[in-house]
Amino acid sequence: MVSRRNFMFAGSVGLAGFGALTNAQLRADEPEITLVPSAEMTPDRELWEKEGRHLRAGVIGTGWYGKSDMFRILQCGGGKVEIAAICDVDSKVMEEAARLAAERQNGKIPAMYRDYREMLANEKLDVCIVSTPDHWHALPGIAAMEAGCDVYLQKPIGVDVIECAALWKTARRLNRVVQVAMQRRSTQLLIDVKKDFIQSGGLGEVHYVNTYCMSHRRNATILEPETPPESLDFDMWLGPAPKNPYYRIIPRGWRSFMEYGNGQIGDMGVHMFDMARWLLDLGWPKRITSNGGKFAFPQSTTTIPDTQCARFDYENLTMEWHHRAWSEVPDRRFYWAAEIFGTKGQLRANSAACDYRTYGGPWKMANTAKEFDRYPSDQTEPGLETNIAGANRAHMWNFLARVIDRGRPVSDIEEGYISAASCILANVSLAMGGASLEWDPENICVKNNPEANKLLAREYRAPWKHPEI
Repeated sequence: MVSRRNFMFAGSVGLAGFGALTNAQLRADEPEITLVPSAEMTPDRELWEKEGRHLRAGVIGTGWYGKSDMFRILQCGGGKVEIAAICDVDSKVMEEAARLAAERQNGKIPAMYRDYREMLANEKLDVCIVSTPDHWHALPGIAAMEAGCDVYLQKPIGVDVIECAALWKTARRLNRVVQVAMQRRSTQLLIDVKKDFIQSGGLGEVHYVNTYCMSHRRNATILEPETPPESLDFDMWLGPAPKNPYYRIIPRGWRSFMEYGNGQIGDMGVHMFDMARWLLDLGWPKRITSNGGKFAFPQSTTTIPDTQCARFDYENLTMEWHHRAWSEVPDRRFYWAAEIFGTKGQLRANSAACDYRTYGGPWKMANTAKEFDRYPSDQTEPGLETNIAGANRAHMWNFLARVIDRGRPVSDIEEGYISAASCILANVSLAMGGASLEWDPENICVKNNPEANKLLAREYRAPWKHPEI
């Protein structure tokens, strides 16, 4: 174990980027923090290593997480997976990804495409990674399944509710394996706490969950339109989204615009909402309500709320989401987290940490261990989120194992549909002034609310056609 006082200097799990802890947070009498690595060998990894076959993989979207997902499938594939083709609307980004892929697969350079439709038509692929911005998840994901691929799909699975439903229905119709990149379900410390504390009754009956994010101040940005770089096909990048100006903050800054995503609840919130659902075995909420807006930075060029509260009502349980882009958070270790309150105990968790206790007892504290000893490349891979690299590997092995045995992955498309659509419905409520939406999952509609149902599918820019269900 590593004491909390020594934790900052232990090296295995540092808090670089989270800010310095106050002296009050570093008291010697605080509980120790256990470092939890991912499992050395899981049944999924064992199945893949024993029965895995050669797979030709394609990657659509080779930016930050596109490259990260590409590296994970090569790393977990153990020489059985070949990145045969990649696609990106930015030739500079794509060429870099092709070079990096070749370095990891004995110099073999993948075929490069600017249009995912050409890639899927010309290449015989077994699996496809879709790591585009949110507004480009549905069309490539559906097209990849129709081309015969199993899909590793970044979250949230779609940018509107009907997109999400169409992805789910396509996967079931074609019997495709689709793993959604919600890696909390593959995070070892959370797997352990679910089994050893939650399922054993340590929480008691749970009636309230608070999920939140107190970070990401991109809302304050004031931008001027610019000319897109020559390497970028900006019209193709926009695709079905509105014809908006180019701002230099793209590639990652697109999250600051509702036209391409769903704000913080669709980015950070979907992870915590999904994590809490998984920990507590919850399905669809019965009612969803949300309020908020651009309160702190009304002059910002960005279009996402800087303040938002949402409520997801279940039977005898309420889950809430809170986001403030303008305030501090008392504990930087949990600037983004879910807090679960039961009748016997409580728990707080995120991608890197999990603390829990029975009432009246001490906190048991755990952090995900960085795995530099087992995977030295984690220290040098550009942009890698090292605290979740182990969960990403476990998630990818789970996907590869399901490609072999045709079972449902841990983050199956249906789970991705429930989590993404629920968070998107919160934004529908927000757009309607905080209307209470009663969701009907069987008929894929809001009960008795035709105005809300008009907002379940966004209008696509021609010539792109919105998927149907």
